[in-house]
Formats: sequence, C-alpha cells, structure tokens
Amino acid sequence: MTKAELRSEFRQKRQALSEADWQNRCAGISEQFFSSFPIKLDSVLSIFLPIENRKEVDTWLIIRRLWRDFPLIHVAAPVTDLVAGTMENYQITPETVFVKNRYGIPEPPPTSLLAIPNSLFDIILLPLLIFDQTGNRVGYGGGFYDRFLTECRPDCLKIGLSLFDPVESIEDVYEGDVALNFCVTPDHVWKFG
Repeated sequence: MTKAELRSEFRQKRQALSEADWQNRCAGISEQFFSSFPIKLDSVLSIFLPIENRKEVDTWLIIRRLWRDFPLIHVAAPVTDLVAGTMENYQITPETVFVKNRYGIPEPPPTSLLAIPNSLFDIILLPLLIFDQTGNRVGYGGGFYDRFLTECRPDCLKIGLSLFDPVESIEDVYEGDVALNFCVTPDHVWKFG
C-alpha cells in the first residue's frame, strides 16, 4: 500500500480504538520502552507531545517517568515552524506551560526555554501512524521529522512509537525518508538495520 492509503487506513483504525484499549496500548509502549532501552543519566532525548483528539501514543507516560526516575536527563519537545517546514526542540520540565499550535499540538513556548541543538540528541522518539518491517514510517506527510533527522548525529537512536504492529512494506518510500532504528509497540520492540 502507498503512504496515502496507509495514512487513511491507520487514522481510522486509531480513532476506532476504545478508550480502554488505547490506554492499555499506550501503557504497554511505555513499559516496553523502559524495559528495552537503558537510559544513560546524561542522555538528551527528544519526544513528541501527543495531539489529544487523534489518539496518538500518550507520551506523557514516558515523559513523567523520565522526569521522576531520571531527573538529569534533558527532555526536549519539538516546536514546528509551519511556514519554513522545520522543527526546533526545546527543553521541557515539569514546570513548562504548553501552548497548542493551530493543529492542536502542544508545544513549549520557545521564547522562555532552552533550545537544544540537533547534534546533541542521543534518542529521538518519533510519532507515526504505521511502520513497515524494514523500519520505514508513515507520519502525517509534512516531512518535518525527515528534515529534522537529517540534521541529527548518525548514531542518534531513532525510535518510533506505534499502537499497531508493522505492515509488510510501504510502496512509495523515497530517498528522503529516514528509517527507524527501532519501533516500540505495546507488545514488542522491532529492530531494523
């Protein structure tokens, strides 16, 4: 299937999840992440913030645990420049007040926080609708993450978070797509490359 076909199908599948099923899947993803990836105390991590009405993976489960159990880790969240098509990451803390952009994505206010250079990230947790068995992902189609990932260190771990297991393949992957190193689902961690 193409990205457009998969995008349509998995948006519907995600919205069809019951609240209890969605919560269980999100909790499973959080547990899989913490049990599978040793967190270094000085890590710098970027994590997306979920759009409430789209049933994205609830990354607050991961963020709050990082703040509680790994207080020395630098946790950052992206702020998108919708005109330029770019993302910048800013450090977030339990005191950060978030503002929703026009797409309903919560973002830290960039004027009040520390911007983290892309070259410093050790781990990036990526949003997606679905992924395939070779680590390609289907997002919302804006290309923000692909552009951002090309500016990160080659050894930075690119970890997708998915409510669903992979499809066999994505037909229209192109050379500008940046593949995942891992993808975490509620019951499994998929490794690529």
